Amino acid sequence: MVLSPVSILGGDSVYCINEAQMNQAKQLAEEDPESSIKIKSMIKSLESDFSRNERAALAFTIIDNLRENRDK
Repeated sequence: MVLSPVSILGGDSVYCINEAQMNQAKQLAEEDPESSIKIKSMIKSLESDFSRNERAALAFTIIDNLRENRDK
């Protein structure tokens, strides 16, 4: 039996990321001397090894893990 791929893109919003959070994340990823190197390296690897759907699944999973474990 052949299964169709499951797309996790689109649909209603579950979590809100405000503009300030997005700007701070971009600044960390693009301008911070230490963090930007690590983040850019990981993104480059993920974008070459993972499909768009897999990257979305990973992003959603990371966000959910952060939300569930705020004090860790």
